[in-house]
Amino acid sequence: MIAEAADIIMNARHVTAFTGAGISVESGIPPFRGKDGLWNKFNPVFLDIDYFHRNPLKSWKLIKQIFYDFIGKSEPNAAHHALAEMEKNGNLNCIITQNIDNLHQRAGSNNVIEFHGTTRNLICTGCGRVVPADSIDLNHLPPKCGQCGGILKPDFVFFGEPIPEPASTDSFREADVSDVFVLIGTTGEIMPASVIPVNASRNGAKIIEVNVEQSNYTNTITDVFLRGKATSVLTELLSLIEKT
Repeated sequence: MIAEAADIIMNARHVTAFTGAGISVESGIPPFRGKDGLWNKFNPVFLDIDYFHRNPLKSWKLIKQIFYDFIGKSEPNAAHHALAEMEKNGNLNCIITQNIDNLHQRAGSNNVIEFHGTTRNLICTGCGRVVPADSIDLNHLPPKCGQCGGILKPDFVFFGEPIPEPASTDSFREADVSDVFVLIGTTGEIMPASVIPVNASRNGAKIIEVNVEQSNYTNTITDVFLRGKATSVLTELLSLIEKT
């Protein structure tokens, strides 16, 4: 099956990878949902945008703990590096990621659409100014804008916020132009991101899925299902592509 997937990718015109939490699990980042998910340990209300505006200090204490003190110290794994190498070799045109961990870019990928935003930047809730997170001292919470004094929030999507532009438009455009979509570590449960691979399939794209378990996509749109950890499957896939 991996050989079949490699052949599909090598003969494709435009390949897009679509990644979810599963690709980062092997970097030590737990998924949000499921048995070992973060939402089993923390009440996700702290990422509700209305709650954040009412209780910025309470929200920021957990945001700092989870996204900067813990997840922020994670490193890209072999799966991230394999995708970066595929892009470098001309076998991958774009990555759409639902993750906010910045690991694709740190692995060397350049054309990455961050559908849900990123922890890399903070945005002022007052004037809209965007600043790098590493330029702000998060030992003083909640962090405030040096320009207007407004509260800063991470530049990723909170519950109750829309998907940012141009990420939304660019992602759905990839579903229009791609003839291959490689789904990695995503269950297809989160709207509206889950619609993107479905649109790609409807437009004629071949769907290759890499997951440790079957997802909502497996028996509906997936053409080639590669069961296994993202690191081992993508490393083998890259090796086959480079040998050919």
